[in-house]
Amino acid sequence: MRQLILELAQTPAATLDNFVVGSNAELVHSLRSAAASGATAIFVWGEPGSGRTHLMQGVVSALRERSAAAQYVACTPELRLDRDLHGLDGVAIDDVERLAPDAQIGLFNVYNDFKERSAVFVVSGSAPPLELGLRPDVETRLAWGLVYQVHALSDEEKIRALQDHAAARGIRLPDGVSAYLLGRVRRDMGTLLAVLDALDRSSLAAKRAITVPFARDWLQAREQEPGSAIENSGVRIGD
Repeated sequence: MRQLILELAQTPAATLDNFVVGSNAELVHSLRSAAASGATAIFVWGEPGSGRTHLMQGVVSALRERSAAAQYVACTPELRLDRDLHGLDGVAIDDVERLAPDAQIGLFNVYNDFKERSAVFVVSGSAPPLELGLRPDVETRLAWGLVYQVHALSDEEKIRALQDHAAARGIRLPDGVSAYLLGRVRRDMGTLLAVLDALDRSSLAAKRAITVPFARDWLQAREQEPGSAIENSGVRIGD
């Protein structure tokens, strides 16, 4: 499958307010409560594309809105968790299963520090804590707090979300366009909403209604102009 990056405006920053909740109402409520009151440890797990990273960044945004010192951390095998995180009011650590064994020791220490200070400690992974394959003492710590699975949106929920987003922007979006986009672009909501916004701007400039033929022409035009792509936009199409 060929993958090409589309030239689009930067996707809006992830917040809890612009997360499409679907079946995750209790989880989002707990994250809002944690950001408002602190003293919470939450573990969030789910499949890729389910919205884990959006939620991690969203809770940090909510903490910063109340002037709390908070940081989002994206884990990699090379990452070394150090004492720079100590003293923060909140932290959101994403994809924790990617940490190397020595960094897992750092995570253990960070957890103990945040628990002792009653700070907000939110972590995400691809599986429940005891199934991540981390150090046993780390897995046990992660399982002590609240544990939630992020449920990915169904296709029907994604279509409704696109329709709601379009309506909020005053866009008349035929039913077939949403289904067409689901079959043509990366299926996470951040990508789908960014594509819809860019499609709206292009339709206004062209003075054409958003229809399946217009969406098809618009996507094909960008397939033929890879040189105009903005690197790291994160929005891709495939054929």
